[in-house]
Amino acid sequence: MLSKNELKRLSKYKQDKYRKADGVFIVEGVKLCEELLKSDFEILTICAVKSWIEENSCDIQAKLRRQNKGKEPSLVEAGALFEVSQSELERLSLLTTPNKAWCLVARGQVSKPFGNKGLTLLLDGIKDPGNLGTIVRLADWFAIDRVICSEESVDIFNPKTVQSTMGSIFRVKVHYCKLTDYLQSLPKSLPVYASLVADGSSVYSESLPEDAVLIIGSESHGVSPEVRRLVNHNLNIPHFKPDKGAESLNAATACAILVSEFKRNTLR
Repeated sequence: MLSKNELKRLSKYKQDKYRKADGVFIVEGVKLCEELLKSDFEILTICAVKSWIEENSCDIQAKLRRQNKGKEPSLVEAGALFEVSQSELERLSLLTTPNKAWCLVARGQVSKPFGNKGLTLLLDGIKDPGNLGTIVRLADWFAIDRVICSEESVDIFNPKTVQSTMGSIFRVKVHYCKLTDYLQSLPKSLPVYASLVADGSSVYSESLPEDAVLIIGSESHGVSPEVRRLVNHNLNIPHFKPDKGAESLNAATACAILVSEFKRNTLR
């Protein structure tokens, strides 16, 4: 059972400043928590209703054994598993409708260097948590194992971002760095593409390579000038209704179209 003091301590993680200070993030809901149990991320605390604990007891114990390198203590003995009531779950949750399980997780560290094989996504100033989460989910679908974000982009561990990845956060490596430094470190032979609204070649007319970097700009300002200077191929998605149609595409939508075209070219 969860004591009042423990509930109070865990409730503080509803605030971003405490999550960042302690290097943790929150995962909640049935699907995400079940995906978490299969991942390499370290679970610090599980708070869940009785039915969820019973349904996932084997996976919970298997996850703990991996975290403890084969040792067998239960999560209860480790002080990390708490059966909670629905009202207690609501005290912890960031969701409008809490769903059976809540986990406190250590932030993972992504080590460099990254390989240059396949498609690498660079996100330049993506601010919307839903867009970032959707792009990570797209990367997972299209077997892109790395997404590199500018330092100004939204935090991958933002609760809204975590939710919108639908579990893909546990399979796709997301790293933050100064994009100009990263681009200047790449081999000169590696093509670097940028998604632009008005300039560049139509993505439908290009023969796209398997190994490349694709840059998606911010929702408001696109690819920044300093990053654009390091791009050697400009792409756009043609506007089929330029006079009366939409002004632009959502960043995640544009990313989906472009990535699909890169992958389609590799199948030819």
